[in-house]
This record gives sequence, structure tokens and C-alpha cells, in this order.
Amino acid sequence: MIDIKLQVSSGDGSFSHFLQLWVFDFEEPLGALHQSLLWEYLLNGTFLQIVKESQQQHGLRHGDFQRYRGYCSRRLRRLRKTLNFKMGNRHKFTGKKVTEEILSDNRYLLLILMDAERAWSYAMQLKQEANTEPRKRFHLLSRLRKAVKHAEELERLCESNRVDAKTKLEAQAYMAYLTGMLRFEHQEWKAAMEAFNKCKTIYEKLANAFTEEQAVLYNQRVEEISPNIRYCAYNIGDQSAMNELMQMRLRSGGTEGLLAEKLEALITQTRAKQAATMSEVEWRGRTVPVKIDKVRIFLLGLADNEAAIVQAENEETRERLFESLLSECRDAIQAVREDLKPDQKQREHSLESDSGKVSNIQYLHSYLTYIKLSTAIKRNESMAKSLQKALLQQQRSEEDGKRTPRPQDLIRLYDIILQNLVELTQLPGLEEDKNFQKEIGLKTLVYKAYRCFFIAQSYVLVKKWSEALVLYERVLKYAGEVQSGAGAFTNSLKVGTQSSITSGIFSFCHLSAVNFSVPDGLVSCPLSERFETFCLDPSLVSKQVSLVHFPPGFQPIPCKPLFFDLALNHVAFPPLEDKVEQKAKSGLTGYIKGIFGFKS
Repeated sequence: MIDIKLQVSSGDGSFSHFLQLWVFDFEEPLGALHQSLLWEYLLNGTFLQIVKESQQQHGLRHGDFQRYRGYCSRRLRRLRKTLNFKMGNRHKFTGKKVTEEILSDNRYLLLILMDAERAWSYAMQLKQEANTEPRKRFHLLSRLRKAVKHAEELERLCESNRVDAKTKLEAQAYMAYLTGMLRFEHQEWKAAMEAFNKCKTIYEKLANAFTEEQAVLYNQRVEEISPNIRYCAYNIGDQSAMNELMQMRLRSGGTEGLLAEKLEALITQTRAKQAATMSEVEWRGRTVPVKIDKVRIFLLGLADNEAAIVQAENEETRERLFESLLSECRDAIQAVREDLKPDQKQREHSLESDSGKVSNIQYLHSYLTYIKLSTAIKRNESMAKSLQKALLQQQRSEEDGKRTPRPQDLIRLYDIILQNLVELTQLPGLEEDKNFQKEIGLKTLVYKAYRCFFIAQSYVLVKKWSEALVLYERVLKYAGEVQSGAGAFTNSLKVGTQSSITSGIFSFCHLSAVNFSVPDGLVSCPLSERFETFCLDPSLVSKQVSLVHFPPGFQPIPCKPLFFDLALNHVAFPPLEDKVEQKAKSGLTGYIKGIFGFKS
């Protein structure tokens, strides 16, 4: 037996410890055994696992590529120092390449991997900055080519017999991923799609070959590149790819990060191509030209965004989609505002003063503002429905550490909705639209009814019965006005029925204990005699409540009938002498016979 002690260090040289082995009767050389044991011990993590953990811990969780790039540079410096693989000194640069002969330590592969990651992160950083500085795109493509070059070197080194099959496949997938990213940026859609499909195939096979815990990383990578594949297919000519991108956006739910940002960017790019065919929009009987590209892109995606909100599976996803739609709408409005300069607006007003209409650009601004306010109303209404459901079911409890929903939470939402409705009535170009003003007025009554209803419920919680009753009566008034004036707007209005509101009034207000006047004639009447009349009687909650008259008063009732035997004096009874026993004889003879038992 030979006792071997191996000093094992971490990839960046931050820690080291000894691994003690006992080897019995081996035939292969000690050096080869040493190397195989090192590979088995140190390569239990995969390239993808190393990359993902590094990215999540050093900036990419928040999309900070500059921070991740700095981390890659520092780790490269530590690795080169640990491996004594320096590129010259401070005075002279001496280029070195990792060869198969010096591949006895797996940290040389990690060195190349970090080179590729540093170049890739720099390219992604430049991609973010290229939105405002287009010339940085040339530097972006240069860094991506550098990353692909390092990935090719990594794949070549992993073809060595010292590397296991799993690591070889990982290197091929990593190479295919970076190649696809480079081709994607060059808009070489067919080549990019082939590279991404190769990467996807390798990761799917690896996911099926290992445990569920290891398969999670591979499946995540497959989900990340799927939108790119569909976008490439769309640019090649597959028209169904856009629908699949929208479905991916829905399946991503409330998640944030690279996948969600990538989906948004791909969908925006697709709409930008479609926007070239859009020149005008029609709203409320008026057609206005649309010359701003950002507004075109927003209006093209409006229907898809609204459909996605309707199809959202949970409240979190719906809220995220609402916020995304509102953000896009604000950007479009800002783009229109830049064209609404005072001098230009004054000139357009003077040109159309005869017709009494606002300018086209002003009307477009009103349309976008209408979309923004309507979307905000729908979002607040969705939040109010969720709170109402929680308020009715009381699914949450104080023990959960979360405050139980209360009617006061809903009042604030309806206040915001009412303010949005006021802003809608003030939009330029719609002052003379009678139907629009009537519809907004009826909606205002609807939400005022809801607001009063929940204010009344909040008063009930603090036992202010009189205030609650007044507000309930106002709710009935609003509901009646809406139902009488709805007409053609019935489908667009939502209001509770009077019966449900009335039931709420009687269910809460009959417990009142305030001093409320009782009508004359009902003061001395017990409750059993005035079921049909409602009034707030404070005696009902006292200890001397009058429910019925007690003791009850005397009332005449029929007497119990008397029965008389009138037939007794008129009935002739039959003779009964033969049935009656004869009287015994007297005297001595009878006495003697009686003694001896003789009878006549």
C-alpha cells in the first residue's frame, strides 16, 4: 500500500486542503492516476454551473455587466498568479497559450473560460450603452468575436483524452451558444438559428442524462435561448413565431432578469419591422396620421398586450404586464410631447381654428392619454377585485404576519379611479363628444357607488351605524341613477344590484345601538308586532328588550263541552230474577245441611 497526499486548491486559489489516498496494487503510472483523481475531484462542477453561479453572485442578477466583467478580470489575475502563468511582466508582454501538454491542472480550462466570459460580459455592457451611442456597436461585435475565439480554444482543449465526455459536451454547447450570439448580432438568422439549435440539443441531452438537480441548470439555459430561436425563425419567414414569443412572455410570469428582458427586446424588434406599414390610426370617428416610430410600435403591440393581460394566469403576472404596458404608453406620450412645442402647437391651432378641431398631433396625444388612463383604471379595478375576494373569503389571518385586508384598502383605489375619470373628461378634442362624456359620467357614478359602499362598511367596523346607513342609502341612489341612465352603455358599466346592497344595509344596520328616533305608535309595540317596519330601536340591544308581551293578556276561548245522559229514564231493563242468587233457608235443617255440605 502506498500513502499519497494530494494538495487540492480551489479554482481561484482562495483555499486549499489535502486529500489523502491509499492505493493498492495499481498497474498504471502514478502521474496518470494523480491526474485522473484530480479531474474527478475538481470537475464535479460543470462549465455551465461555474458560469451561472459566478453571474448570479457578481452582478448579473441585476443586469450589471460591468460588475461581472470586473469580477472576471480579478479572477483571471488570481488564476494566473496561482498557476504561475503570467503574460510577461510590467515592462514587456509575453503571450502564452494553454496547450494540451500543460493540461494536468483543470484550472487552465477555467482560465480560458473566464477569458471568454470577460469578453462576453464586455460585449453585453456595450450593447446596453449602444442604445444611446450607436458607434459602440462596432466594439460590441469585436468583443463577441473575441469571446467566440476563446470558446473555440476551450472546445479544442476539451478534445483531449484527459477530459471526460460530459465536459466535452459542455464545451461544445458553450461554443455553440456564443457563436449563436455573434451571428444573432450580425443578423445572420439562419446561422444563428443553427448554432442555437445545436446548443439546445446538447443541453437537452445532458438534462435527460443526469439527476433532476443537475437538469435544472440545463433546462434554464434551454428556456433562455428558445426566444432567440423563435425570433430567428420569424426573420427567416415563420409567421407563427411571433405568437410563440407572446406565449413565452406569458409563461415567464412575474420573473425578471435576462429572460424577461430578452423577450421584451425581441418582441419590440419584431414590432419595429411591422411599424413601417402603419401610417394612421382611427379613434372615435377621426383618423389621424402617426409619424413617430415609437408610437407606431406601441400601437401595434397594444392589442397583444391587452390580450396577454386577459390570459394572465395569476395576479402577479397580470400586475407585471399592466406595469409594462403603462411604461410603454408613457414613453409613447413623451415622444408625442416633444413634437407639441408651443410655436408648432399655436401654428396648427390657427390652421384648424375654422373647423373647431384640435390638431392631429394633439388629438393623438389625447388618444394615448386615454389609453394610459384607461389602463390605469383597469389595473386598479383588478387590484380592487383581488382585495374584495380576500375581504369576503378572509383567506389571510393576522397570524401570517400580513395585515388582513380591510374596506379602507379599497377606498384609496376607488379614489384614484375617480381621479382618472375626471382627467378623461378633460382631454382636448373630446369636450363636444356627448356620448363619451355621458359614458364617463355613468362610470363615475358606478365607482362612486362602490366607494360609498366600502366607506359604509368601514363605518360598520367601528359601529358608527347612523353614518353607515346614510352612505348605504347614497349607494342605492347612485345605483338607481346608473340603471335608469345606462341605456346603450349597460355592457360597459359594472354595478351591484340593489338587492345585494339592500341586504347589506339590513344585515349591518339592524344591530345599531345609537339614539335613533322610533316612529310614534311603535314605542310600546314589541318586536313581534312590527316585523314589516324597520327602525333603529336602541332597546333591541339592551337587557330589557321587548320581543313579545309578557305575561300575555287574557283572551276568551270556547268552554269545554258538557255531556248529559238523557236516555237513562226511558229505557226498560229486562227481568234479572233468574240471574239473581236465591236467599238461603233458615232453621236447624238448613244449618245441619250446611255443616255437612249438602245444599238444595
